[in-house]
Amino acid sequence: MKTFFCSFTLLLFSFCAKAQENNPFTIGFEKSSPSKILSEQRKVWIHIPNINGGNDNTGRGHYPVIYLLDGDANFNDIVSITEFMSNAGLCPPMIVVGVLHPARMTDLTFGTDKETPGIVGNGENFMRYVEKELMPFIELNYPTAPYKIFIGHSVGGLTVVNTLIHHPDLFNAYVSLDGALWWNNQQIVTDAKTILANQHYKGKTLFMALANRMERGMDTLQVQKDTTEGTELIRSNLAFIHDIFKNKTNELRFKHVFYENDDHSSVRLIGEYDALRFIFDYYKLKIYNSELNDPDFKLDSLFVTHYNNVSDQIGYLVKPAESQVNGLAYYMLSQKQFNKAEALFKLNITNYPETANCYDGLGDLYLAKGDKLRAIESFKKTLTLKLIPETKEKLEILLKENK
Repeated sequence: MKTFFCSFTLLLFSFCAKAQENNPFTIGFEKSSPSKILSEQRKVWIHIPNINGGNDNTGRGHYPVIYLLDGDANFNDIVSITEFMSNAGLCPPMIVVGVLHPARMTDLTFGTDKETPGIVGNGENFMRYVEKELMPFIELNYPTAPYKIFIGHSVGGLTVVNTLIHHPDLFNAYVSLDGALWWNNQQIVTDAKTILANQHYKGKTLFMALANRMERGMDTLQVQKDTTEGTELIRSNLAFIHDIFKNKTNELRFKHVFYENDDHSSVRLIGEYDALRFIFDYYKLKIYNSELNDPDFKLDSLFVTHYNNVSDQIGYLVKPAESQVNGLAYYMLSQKQFNKAEALFKLNITNYPETANCYDGLGDLYLAKGDKLRAIESFKKTLTLKLIPETKEKLEILLKENK
């Protein structure tokens, strides 16, 4: 079926307007379950991609999962970012799991710190809950793909870095937003000195966002010589980053950004967006106008090559969206580039052989070329998969003409 576009950008990516549970103000739902490991009831907020219908009982695809600490503070931001980016073709649609914390400092710290008397971190137990109870629950009940991202801010960032260093196989990508690496006299920085030199991180990604916590006139070089409490957080992060760069042979894919104009709170939003852009910097398909206009350029091969690379990078099979290829095929058809249009429609059939719309598009191509017999064949195939009134009408007209 035809899809109309007002620009090349809209040619390539379709927007799904269906809201979660048919409520435009609902972006997720809450699930509560008892944890044997933590001996308490735990709650999470869950967002299923809008393209999937947004409900907890649908399964039209399989999606990477973001496990988000401090879910009550960060959930809306991450959901908005992932929906925007996936609609723009910058990343795949993603499930977001926002973890709520009855006792935040207990969940997200490890051991004790002399500057925070009375707090005993239970972070190792909390991460056992994430690994042994939360992840299996999400993977059993929702349409997950085998790619996981871990995001945390402040002491959540501490938990993210601690997990990368001590349990690197739990996630594929790690995001620390102004992480509190100062905790317990920078224990995680000390641990990392040896581990970063000996651990292999191929296939793992880390993004770190650093806020400006320095006095006026101070820069990131000068602050490393400072000894005041106010700069301890950024100094601990810079020390950790220094050790990362000393050990590049461990193959950790890494980027850090210092946000001069952001503080500890405001760095979250821009850091989250930049982190996901970095993690999925290979995802966007770029098609140039010269390639659209060149009748000999093989767009179908471009799609195959690009999504083979995406699949290699992300670790599981990713195919171009049916609507994406369909839209471009119809554009080629409107430009009378029949060979390119046919190749794209057939690529869709290869990828989605049980989708009626793929055969309907091929039928429209044959109809435009004047090949009525093959158009009839394609429309008949369409109707065996789904009753589409528009297709039925086209087929009836062709059959009358061919009597």
